[in-house]
Amino acid sequence: MKSLFARLYSRRMTSVFTLLGTLTLVVVIGSYAAHGVRGSEQQQAGAGDATPLKIVNSKVPENDFVRIAKEVGPAVVNINTRTLPKQGKNKLRHFNPHGQQGIPALPNPDDEEQNGQGGQGGQQDMPDILKRFFGGQMPDMEQPDDQVRESLGSGFIVDSKGYIITNNHVIEKADKIYVKLSTDPDNDDPGRPARVIGTDKATDIAVIKIDTTTPLPTIKIGNSDTTNVGDWVEAIGSPFALSQTVTAGIISAKNRTIEPGATGQFQHFIQTDAAINPGNSGGPLLNMNGEVIGMNTAIFTQSAGYQGIGFAMPSNTIVAIYNDLIGPTHKVVRGSIGIQFKEGVSSAVGRVYGFKNGVIISSVTANAPAEKAGLKSGDIIVSIDGRNIKDGDDLVNDIASRRPGSTIRLGYLRDGKEETTTVSIGDRDKIFAEVDKTEVNNNPEEKADPGEAKLGVVVRDISSATADKLKVSGVSIQSVRAGSFADLQGLAPGLVITRINRQATPNKDAFNSVVSKLKSGDDVVFEIIDPRQPQAGTNYIGGTLQ
Repeated sequence: MKSLFARLYSRRMTSVFTLLGTLTLVVVIGSYAAHGVRGSEQQQAGAGDATPLKIVNSKVPENDFVRIAKEVGPAVVNINTRTLPKQGKNKLRHFNPHGQQGIPALPNPDDEEQNGQGGQGGQQDMPDILKRFFGGQMPDMEQPDDQVRESLGSGFIVDSKGYIITNNHVIEKADKIYVKLSTDPDNDDPGRPARVIGTDKATDIAVIKIDTTTPLPTIKIGNSDTTNVGDWVEAIGSPFALSQTVTAGIISAKNRTIEPGATGQFQHFIQTDAAINPGNSGGPLLNMNGEVIGMNTAIFTQSAGYQGIGFAMPSNTIVAIYNDLIGPTHKVVRGSIGIQFKEGVSSAVGRVYGFKNGVIISSVTANAPAEKAGLKSGDIIVSIDGRNIKDGDDLVNDIASRRPGSTIRLGYLRDGKEETTTVSIGDRDKIFAEVDKTEVNNNPEEKADPGEAKLGVVVRDISSATADKLKVSGVSIQSVRAGSFADLQGLAPGLVITRINRQATPNKDAFNSVVSKLKSGDDVVFEIIDPRQPQAGTNYIGGTLQ
């Protein structure tokens, strides 16, 4: 019996059902042995006296979940995307003596300490973090870069003319987008072509459109601000390509920020325990009136699947972003005054500096509206147009909602004294673009690293010991940026580059000099030595720089 269980267990999912049947058989055999029932007596006792079963046609009252699924289902769509291979990336296939499509990462020969893991990542290395749905694919499951990539998500129709709301990450970087309605045939046809109207990365919201000759069913948008923790909710979407899947749960919490810093400033989610999985991304979260009060966006998981904690972007945020994206510019314009501050400062800071609610400025962007209005680092902003602000989120949300060119009256504390100043609102994107530009200009090392900028690779000089061992001069690859040109060609940390396009790269300065002259459209061929197998000689790897 022990060997039987071992065989059954090895059959994975099928074995689960087989094992259940086997256990039932064991129970029956045990019962037979315990009571001493003979087979002939069993046959005689059950012969001819069994009553045939009948189906009871009782009427089950229709509940709200059934009603909502019927009403809203037609307005929920399945979204498929295709990302096509990029032309020229694999014009020159690199040679590998082991016949592999790429060279695995290996320890750097100049590193004194190694982790012994061989640089190989995978599912087991993924931290227990909040994972976006990536349209139904985890990043390490994606197809190679020379193949068409497909992803799956959900969306909902908000305008009968074919306007659909979904997550930006569902359609981001896609070359082709297709939409299937609930009434479309369930076949291999990808669906109706869609085009992008506008996207907003800050809130992960996108608007797409399909052409239609007849009005399409739409969905109503509810007020997410009036929802309560404990309210029933229903989710509809396409988890794992299973379209029109309905799940239910409650609102577990509100105003959840799941990404720290500037990334999460405009993402304050509704948390729910309604079952949502990869592919649900972009689908609606509905209240018991059948109104959208959120869009399913992220999950917390340790297994890449449902674990009872999902996050939906509130409908009030969705409406504000949607109205901007369908406007003439098809973009979201947010206000800013050009300050930075630290969130969650200790209450001790407030007691020492004499404020209970407010934001203490850590830095002021040069030439930004705040600096022009006389604000300085260390000032404590306590009010906007006479309204006391609670914290940094309150401050950012208020200012971001205002149009560039408008003005506000800020109340602030300086050296314990309350003062006011009038500040003009600037364009957030433009202000932050200037900040990024200044940071790059002030960081000559980053600016002067053409390997990182053009190829996505960081190198360093090899040690004299390594040079003597390999009997060559070159630079050792320190890191490779995922998705970069170097990554696509199969370069990996630890490999030694001796020449590029037949030009020697005996040190980092020579490497930078060669790389700085490369431009888009150039063929780039690396001459590589693998320190693990120096006897294999030079490996030639190359492609066309995009």
